[in-house]
Amino acid sequence: MELLMEEEELRVDGLKKGEFGSNQKENSASDFNAKSMGSTQENQAEDSNAEEEEYDDEEEEEEEEEETEETYTLGFDGEEMDPLALTEDGDAFGVQAYECLEQLGHEYEALAAKKRKENLSYNHPGMPPAKKLRQEDFPGASFEDLMAEMTYGMRRKSKKIKKRGRRKGSKKKVSPEITRKLGDATLYYAHGRYEEAIPLLKEVIMMAPNLPEPYHTLGLVYNAIGDKRKSVGFYMLAVTLNPKDASLWKLLVTLSLEQGYRGQARHCLDRAIKADPEDMGLRYHRASLFLELGEHQKAAESYEQIWKLRPKNVEALKKAATLYQKCDQQERSINILEDYLKKNPNDADLGVVHLLASVLMSGNTHEKALHWIEYAQQTYPVGKELPVELLIQAGICHVHLGNMEKAEAFFSVFSQENVNDCSHLIIDVANSFFCLKHYVSALKYYLMIEGNNGGNKGQLYMNVGSCYSFLSERTQAINFFYKALHEDEGNIDARLDLVSLLLEEEKEDEAISVLSPPDSESKVGQTSDKGKQWWNDKNIKLKLSSIYKSKGMTEAFVDAIFPLVRESLYLETIQRKVRPKKKLPRSELYKRAQVLDDHQDDSVFQGFRPIVSSSDLSKAIRAKRLLQKKEKKREEKRAAASTSGAEWHSDNSDDESPAYREPPLPNLLKDEQQLTLIVDLCKGLVSVQKYWEALQIIDSSLKLAHNTLTTEKKEELRSLGAQIAYNIDGPTNGWDCARYIVSQNPYSVAAWNCYYKIMLRSRIDKHSKFVHEKSVKHEDCVPVNLIKGHHFTMVSQHQAAARYYLKAYKLMPENALVNLCVGTALINLALGLRLHNKHQCVLQGLAFLYNNLRLSENSQEALYNLARAHHHVGLITLAATYYEKVLAIRQKDHPIPRLPNDGPEAMGDLRPGYCDLRREAAYNLHIIYKSSGAMDLARQVLKDHCTL
Repeated sequence: MELLMEEEELRVDGLKKGEFGSNQKENSASDFNAKSMGSTQENQAEDSNAEEEEYDDEEEEEEEEEETEETYTLGFDGEEMDPLALTEDGDAFGVQAYECLEQLGHEYEALAAKKRKENLSYNHPGMPPAKKLRQEDFPGASFEDLMAEMTYGMRRKSKKIKKRGRRKGSKKKVSPEITRKLGDATLYYAHGRYEEAIPLLKEVIMMAPNLPEPYHTLGLVYNAIGDKRKSVGFYMLAVTLNPKDASLWKLLVTLSLEQGYRGQARHCLDRAIKADPEDMGLRYHRASLFLELGEHQKAAESYEQIWKLRPKNVEALKKAATLYQKCDQQERSINILEDYLKKNPNDADLGVVHLLASVLMSGNTHEKALHWIEYAQQTYPVGKELPVELLIQAGICHVHLGNMEKAEAFFSVFSQENVNDCSHLIIDVANSFFCLKHYVSALKYYLMIEGNNGGNKGQLYMNVGSCYSFLSERTQAINFFYKALHEDEGNIDARLDLVSLLLEEEKEDEAISVLSPPDSESKVGQTSDKGKQWWNDKNIKLKLSSIYKSKGMTEAFVDAIFPLVRESLYLETIQRKVRPKKKLPRSELYKRAQVLDDHQDDSVFQGFRPIVSSSDLSKAIRAKRLLQKKEKKREEKRAAASTSGAEWHSDNSDDESPAYREPPLPNLLKDEQQLTLIVDLCKGLVSVQKYWEALQIIDSSLKLAHNTLTTEKKEELRSLGAQIAYNIDGPTNGWDCARYIVSQNPYSVAAWNCYYKIMLRSRIDKHSKFVHEKSVKHEDCVPVNLIKGHHFTMVSQHQAAARYYLKAYKLMPENALVNLCVGTALINLALGLRLHNKHQCVLQGLAFLYNNLRLSENSQEALYNLARAHHHVGLITLAATYYEKVLAIRQKDHPIPRLPNDGPEAMGDLRPGYCDLRREAAYNLHIIYKSSGAMDLARQVLKDHCTL
């Protein structure tokens, strides 16, 4: 781009000192007209003197020839380019206006480089000079012509010494017709006849497109009309043809900023500075513009350039150093400040020393900072003391270097009289002692300004409280922390430190009140430094939940911590799904597209690009295209809604991607302490019967932290999930946990009891495949065979059920439950239609039931099962006998076996006598008596055992 600007300067020089080379200002229309009329008279005088014109033409040809060897002129020659199209249509040539000018500049630059290369080859040793080659092109010149040329040449040399190099004059005379029309147009503009001036100026542009004056005058005309867009456009064309017109570049800077075209303003500022390098105001303006755009690096470089051009401008130097430090370029900031001090050893500005010492101290190089302060003291006039700021900086450096006595000597400048004036310096001293853990000294200086009315009192009280806390003076620390909260309710650090001290004093209730949110009337204005209400801060909630947990307040613990954990797991889940394809929100797209001159849709140069890197430029172009595409979709949706008669609502869900939000607990799945918190939370949720929430937390944790969880934590979470699952209906999440527990412990009766209870709450066929796989893999597992037998019994496939029960019997023949299951399965099988040896099957079934009676030691339950079996197969007499034995036994209530983590609700509403089977036996016995005709006996049995 710099090469392009240089070529434009070379090209325009030929126009600057011509007939219309002087720059026109908005208030100089009449002067311009006078010049135009004077130029016309000069042309008439030249026409009257043919010999002189002939002579000037020959010399002009020579100079033109020399000038052509050095540069080519960027212009609008030929029919391929219409300069007015650039103002009427920003895309007249298939590319944007500024791109078109830029492309032409590169082409002319290439031609100029090619010509310079040819000139170098002509001047190479052994090659004939360029002048001789020109003479050989005309071998037929006469002697008279040669003599005339020599005579005229000698006369010209006698009048004026010919200058070597590029001539700063017009290469081509402006025709009288153009001069006349331009003068008329200027008069029209001066008299306010704008409608007549515009077509005349456009006609001049078409006749002489490389003259800057008609463009400038058109800019004045449109500015007078009020058409700022076209005015800026024509000014831009004028200054492009005359790039050394600094005043016009400055005007374009102002107009561009007024219209919001900051990229164009930056470009015009750069060109104005190049045209007028001595104008420091332009450089200050550019630096301010960089600061406004947030480009601190470029702003720092601009201020540094100002300082290099004006070494006495110390403020620019300090501004550059400060900005470099803000850009984390400490070394560069230090270098320019040290360069200044080295160049000004005797009369250096002490503000520079102060800034340099601050930068060095921030980088923990206190020894070097002290060196420069001492250097300033040595060069300072004898008898005068350094400013207080430098003395305090020297003392702080001594503190960090361990020289406490020297430091206190510097700090002796503080007194009761100047405390208010030096409060900020006292705070710096106290903070230095505090950072180095010299709490007694820090407390001394903090308390020195306690009575001062200014400053941040909340932070001061917090620092004093911290000092007392580190010195184990908890009572004083608590008082100052309360003062800090009184000054600033949203100070979370002070609140947490206060709570820690209250817990050390065993004041849990007071700590809870400090962390609990205020009532609705007191919530107004109580926000933290981050802009949110302090009671919603994650650290507050974590601390509060830990206090609730330690006090056994389970419900309060769950209410405090559950929202944080749930939101963190949700955000982790969502962001892991959308992370592979990152979409930029509309706000970010607008920010990127701002590089293209802040969407200057109404500008003449719609495509005007600031000088940026190619990557940023390509991002801006893509962002602009994407915004246009999204806007087109929105218009289509709006039109479709309007056609259908429906009300259209703007929905940004399709063009706004969910921006990344950091979870409230970012290390939830990596920190061991927070993983323990998840387990405690799940247990608390179970205790308050929030089973679904607990299973949701467990399932999300196992999926997200599969690789980070320890085996112990995984087992604990899965076990807890399995225990929760059978307490709710449709426990989808609990099945996985129960399956995992059973897979890991295939011979555990408790694990299979848990799984079977879950299985009974859902459809059996969902579990058939899993149970079958386990029965094949673990044929010697009794619980699996029993579950398979129960499954077939429920679907009335008693033969298959008996087969699995008998497998279990082979493994555990002395188990009462296995014998009961085999006996009932054989009896049910005997009542089928396709079995031939029914009597044998009945006898075998009764044999297993008698064995169950033996193993149960003639319990009431075993007698009832045996009586019920006889009753079922029609052995009424034996059934009545065993029913009477059941009635003769009074069974005490026994607790029903419960699974781990079963609450009282799992038992249901059980009345006394829930283990006694006499009522059931009496009812069945009365049916037998009734069917046999003994109505009185049947009535008496019901009266004795089934009457309330």
